[in-house]
Parts: sequence; C-alpha cells; structure tokens
Amino acid sequence: MTHASHSPRSDADWHENAYDLVRGLAAYSGSLLADGIARVIAKHPHANIANAFNYKQVGCKLWAREKLFDCAGPRYRKIAVLGGWYGVLPAMLLEDPRFDIATAVSYDIDPAVEEVSRTLGSGFGERFRAVTADMYALDYRAIGADLIVNTSCEHIADLAGWLRLLPAGTRVLLQSNDYFSEPTHISCVTSLDEFRAQAALAHIDFAGALPMKKYTRFMLIGTV
Repeated sequence: MTHASHSPRSDADWHENAYDLVRGLAAYSGSLLADGIARVIAKHPHANIANAFNYKQVGCKLWAREKLFDCAGPRYRKIAVLGGWYGVLPAMLLEDPRFDIATAVSYDIDPAVEEVSRTLGSGFGERFRAVTADMYALDYRAIGADLIVNTSCEHIADLAGWLRLLPAGTRVLLQSNDYFSEPTHISCVTSLDEFRAQAALAHIDFAGALPMKKYTRFMLIGTV
C-alpha cells in the first residue's frame, strides 16, 4: 500500500486557509467580529490573533459578558477596556444584541496593536475605538467611561493604587488569576477572597471564580 506524501504547509498557506475559513464563518454567522478577525489575518499576518481568540480567552470573555449583563445591565454610554490588546472583548460586547453600548474603547500601552485592533473592530464603525495609552497616565475623569474593564490585574503591581486613580463610584469589571508560573504575572492571587482584599472595592455586585485547565480566573464587578 502506498501513501500519498504531504509537504509541510507554509505560513502563507496557513494564513490563506485561515482567512478563507474565518471569512466563511463570518458570512455564515453574520458576525462582525468574525469578519474583523478575517481582516486581521489578511492585513496583519504577523498578529497573534490565534492566541487572542483561543478557546480559553473566549471562555473568560464570555463569562465576563454574561455576568456583566446579569448584575449590571445592558446600557453603557462608554466602556473603556484597559490592556485591551487586539480589542476582542470590546468587539464581543458591541456585537451582543442584548447590550446598548454607545462606544467601546480598547486601550493598550503597546503601539503595535493599535492598528490591528482598529482592523478587528472596523465593522462597528465609530462605536469602536483603539487608543495607545498607559493606564497609569490616563485622565479617567476626562475619559468619562461608565464602565472600566481590566481583565489583566495579574500584571498590575499595585492594583488598589491604580484603582485609586478612578473617580469614586466608577463601575469596574476586574479579572485576575492564580497562574503564578507565568513570569509576567507579577500580582497573582491565590483565591477569590485574596482578590477581593487586593482590589478593596467600595461595593461588589459579583465575585466569582472560573476554573480553567492550568489556573483559576477570578472576577469582580462592582464600584470603586
């Protein structure tokens, strides 16, 4: 019996196949986010979009979206997502028809991700924005967001100190984890109770834990 030989796929082949697949999924589902991902694959071949939209990343963001809707409602004038990377979470929030969101802004300190983020969110028009900025240097009163999202609290050395930069009464959605083995995770917590103490929010609407394969993700929704 003979077997057909298969030559290794090139990066170009992978991107072409991935683009066709995601573009097909976008056409089938009508998803502006899926269409944005296809555009990213085509326009920014070196972007790590597969990691940004992997199963674990999507699962954590779906969890955040559901709990936000359940405990804080659907209407927001402006949502600011800090450490937004390629803007997947803002796009997921804007795409959900249950929500009434005027504007969602993805902030990230890395200037290399701004153009990718804009490509991903281009289908949402002026409702989606991407901004290169340091979360410690932002004027949160001037931003005027009625929801601040930070799903990367494990990267913040002094979470309570950063939260004190926000105007009192600001609603926040925060996520952290106990994934201590990742070198860039400088502020992990061992439990939900530790995360509560670390954030020291004035009021908590939701506190929960989502077990993952290698770690547990913790989330708080409340006000500073």
